[in-house]
Formats: sequence, C-alpha cells, structure tokens
Amino acid sequence: MSGGNLICTTTVLLDTGMVAMREPVTELLLDTAAGPVAVTADCANGKCTAVAFHNVPSFVFVLDLPVEVPGLGTVSVDIAWGGMIYAIVDATKITGGLKIENRNGPKLIEIGERIKQAVQQSDFVPVHPDNPQIRGVSILEFTEPLTGSASTGDLTAVNTVVVSPGRFDRCPCGTGSSARMAVMHARGQLQVGEKFQHRSIIDSSFECWIEGTTRVGQYEAVLPVVKGSAWITGFRQVGLDPTDPFPVGFRVGDQWHVADDA
Repeated sequence: MSGGNLICTTTVLLDTGMVAMREPVTELLLDTAAGPVAVTADCANGKCTAVAFHNVPSFVFVLDLPVEVPGLGTVSVDIAWGGMIYAIVDATKITGGLKIENRNGPKLIEIGERIKQAVQQSDFVPVHPDNPQIRGVSILEFTEPLTGSASTGDLTAVNTVVVSPGRFDRCPCGTGSSARMAVMHARGQLQVGEKFQHRSIIDSSFECWIEGTTRVGQYEAVLPVVKGSAWITGFRQVGLDPTDPFPVGFRVGDQWHVADDA
C-alpha cells in the first residue's frame, strides 16, 4: 500500500477518463496490497482537484522500543502499521539533533538505513494479526516534534520516509501519515475528528485526520484519512521490438544494489 501513489493513481484514472468522473465528488474502492481502500475524490470542471483515501485500520505495535544501533547507541523507536510496518524515529533526538531538510539528506539516509537494519536484527518482530505474512519492519520514518495544536486548528508535523536502499519519499507519505496518526492517538496527541497537516521534506502537505477507532486483533486501532492532490506531468509510450535482445528488460547494480544472483 502506498498513499501517495494511490492519490496519483486516482487522479490519473479520473483525469484521463479511464474511470468515469462524477462532480463534485467521485467515490471509488481500490484494491491494494494492504486490502481495499475507499477513495473520495473532489472533482470540478473535469479535473480531480484532491483525493482523500480512507486507509486500512492503523495501529501501534510498540512505543519507545529501545534499539541498539552501532555508532549511535540506544535509539527509541515506535513501531506502527499504516499499510506498511514502520519504524518511527524522532530525528531531533539522534546524533545531537537532525532537522528534516535537504541539506541533511545524506546524513538522514545513512542513519535511517542503519536504524532500520538494527530494528530488523533486533528480537522484536512485529506481525500483523490478520495476515501473518506481513511481518517485520520494512520502512523507516523520521519525524520532528508537533507544532501548534488541534484545538486551534494549526497542528502541524514534519516527516520524511527513507526508502531502501537510500531514497526519500518526496510526498508526506500516506501510509507513514497513517502510522503516525496511530502513534499520535496512542500518545493522546490526536483525537477522533481532529486534523493536522503532515509536511514532507520538500514542504508539500497532506491533510490528515482520524475518522474513528476499531480493533485489529489485540491492538487498538484508528481509522485514518489522508487527503492530498496530484498532477499529471507527462505520458509515456512503451514499445517492444521483436528483435530486442532484452525483451524483459535488465538490471544493473550501480544504484539499486542488485544481488549477484538477481
């Protein structure tokens, strides 16, 4: 499941006419790797202007898990499900404090990968209670402390998600936002119906809120909603020549660290 990609996919489906648009609101149900996700798309003048997706129930496996990270010492990690299993770390509490901004990009990537690997090698292995094949932390989210308050309507949070082997999610991350809402709710920082702005490393923003609560196995869970916008920037045409010696493509390990046997 990817929230940012789901917003993009919905926008493409509606703006290109692959799925019929109904103004002012089009409702869709999309199948994802994490389960069915309902979508409410704002539409005007033949354009999808914003997409809100009602994500799968999200919950916390553990708060403040101490993890020993080589070179960093003990790092406090929250582990939560938001469509992927996240390790969530406050960037301001490691190595003297790191601000989530482009100039710190290489350091955030390097430290984020180290923390994630340490979590994956620890004794704590999160397993989704409804699907035991979903197990183990697969992605890491750096956060900064909240600013503003829900009561005054200006609650804001900053995050960036590190995608292996070393890339940032450019958007505020839909599943990461959902996992963070589960953590915020567990800490009493966000209640049902309260909204906050989740901002990314490039300062783009999702509007996020909790529309209800439920249970997933033994875990208290929230029903998160994430809303954002996307724009079509180009179209690509792919062809296959019958004489092409690489009809299924190829991989080179210079960027994505492809294994020798891949």
